[in-house]
Amino acid sequence: MLERAGHPENTIPKPSLSGLPLESRRSFLGVLLALGSFFVGALLSVPLIRFALFPLLRRTTEVKNSPVGELGEFSSLTEPVMRTIQIEQVDGWRKAISEKAVYVTKDSQGQLRVLTSICPHLGCTVPWNKEKNQFVCLCHGATFTADGTRVSGPSLRGMDMLETSVQDGRLQVRFQYFRQLVSDKEVIG
Repeated sequence: MLERAGHPENTIPKPSLSGLPLESRRSFLGVLLALGSFFVGALLSVPLIRFALFPLLRRTTEVKNSPVGELGEFSSLTEPVMRTIQIEQVDGWRKAISEKAVYVTKDSQGQLRVLTSICPHLGCTVPWNKEKNQFVCLCHGATFTADGTRVSGPSLRGMDMLETSVQDGRLQVRFQYFRQLVSDKEVIG
């Protein structure tokens, strides 16, 4: 190796076309590449983070009231009456309308109650049996009184009562789904 004026050749900074030493230009490019890689990685990780956190951030569709009928229709109830209500569900940009069966009945004080027709045991539809004067689940034999109280069978609780309100003389119901196979009424949707 040749030395010039007492300096080894590899310690002399090499001139570049821009006038900056070659090492400082390489370190600048390395820093620029590292920052660019960081920002691209952060940008690409946003969908993954959003996907992982979606269940926590998701907002369910708002539960709206559905009309059941005029109050006068239910003034002289002697047994539960089945009504079909329409439920509007909005999922993103998709709107779906489904129909659900509910029963309008009176409790022991004569107040109107609306019961869901879904069995709290395993989710079967529970019809009203006029001969037995009870609700009887055809799937597993659970029986309920006219006001939804559990009589017998594998169900751990009575039929689920829905929230009601009266608007302009019409009975309105707020349909909800409840967890099955548990003894306490727990809303799931």
